[in-house]
Amino acid sequence: MSEDRYLEEILESQTLNPEGQEIKDLRCRRDEVDKLLRKKFEKSSPTIRYGGSKAKGTMILEAYDLDVICYFDHEDKEAGETLQEIYENVEKALNDDYLVTRKPSALRLKSRNVNQWAADFHIDVIPGRFIDGNQGDVFLYRSSGEKGRQKTNLDVHISHVKDSGVTAAIRMMKLWRARNSLSVRHFILELLTIELLKGKKDSKLADQLKHVWIELRDNVENIQVEDPANPTGNDLSELFNSAIKHELSSIAARTLEIIEKDGWEMVFGPVPEKSRGPLILPGFTVRPRPSFGER
Repeated sequence: MSEDRYLEEILESQTLNPEGQEIKDLRCRRDEVDKLLRKKFEKSSPTIRYGGSKAKGTMILEAYDLDVICYFDHEDKEAGETLQEIYENVEKALNDDYLVTRKPSALRLKSRNVNQWAADFHIDVIPGRFIDGNQGDVFLYRSSGEKGRQKTNLDVHISHVKDSGVTAAIRMMKLWRARNSLSVRHFILELLTIELLKGKKDSKLADQLKHVWIELRDNVENIQVEDPANPTGNDLSELFNSAIKHELSSIAARTLEIIEKDGWEMVFGPVPEKSRGPLILPGFTVRPRPSFGER
């Protein structure tokens, strides 16, 4: 089997069935969150839309998510006077139904059910306020950083990744991240992969991955990433710091050595038998996948 055929089959094993239980449960939970937020903020009529790996076309079975954005009109004060108040009020609105974990700008939803306590629902709720009008650019609260806020745009993020021409490589890099328990954020890994493959869109998938790892191994300190929604205003250095660069460089070097010595299967494992579903390799951390429809 050729390198690229092998990688294609690995990707196929990581593709969620559109009619499978994971997607059905994700849709069900998404609809519940939508209904709850519209009820809690009825006077504000927030704009609720969806992003994350599903919208970007980079979903993999081992690491998938759905971003539920909840944006309020720039003149609305019912949801909060400040971005921090909006963030905290959305958290309170969700807290009765979900175990909510704070992230720098998002709220991760987990189960409060005693039988599946803290089971991950793969959903981040992202509160924000439109900068002008009720569409386009928004300000999000940011718990870290000097400004306490960041400017962003959901449509720009989605199109930047979805139309990059390298979504297959991004999906493989996300699997690489999951298999090695790397701390780099998915968003940074997406930006890195797109940046490093600007001139490699027509290359074979195996060559694309090797190129990314070689650059991370040999040139990570010189790699720059920018937020496509606000390239000069959002400083991503906190998310792409020295510790993360060192980790990426070290694991990239080890990955290249493994491929050279023992082949691709020692990196991603053998192709799972389709009848058995996704392969679980010894030594890898397996995240529980609860039945989201249960309460």
